[in-house]
Amino acid sequence: MSARSVADFAAERAHSSSSKRAPDRRAATPSEAWYRQPVLWLGLAIFAASLAGCVWMIVLGARHADTPLPTAGGEIMKVPLARPPLPAPPASTR
Repeated sequence: MSARSVADFAAERAHSSSSKRAPDRRAATPSEAWYRQPVLWLGLAIFAASLAGCVWMIVLGARHADTPLPTAGGEIMKVPLARPPLPAPPASTR
């Protein structure tokens, strides 16, 4: 084989293999990038807000704990067996 025919063969092989490749997804338009999708950022903002709300509710619950109610009688697993007595009705002012 001559040097010219080897070079022609290599050029044809390179041309034919490049036309059979799948299109490169990174070469698509820049507006299709994941970080340019507004729905993704909306979902991320809602998720972050819900986490912040959960943390805030935990902090509020720890700061303002409820006072325990008086229990009458025994308990099973810290659950009272009887209802607490009803408070006295307020005095009427007539």
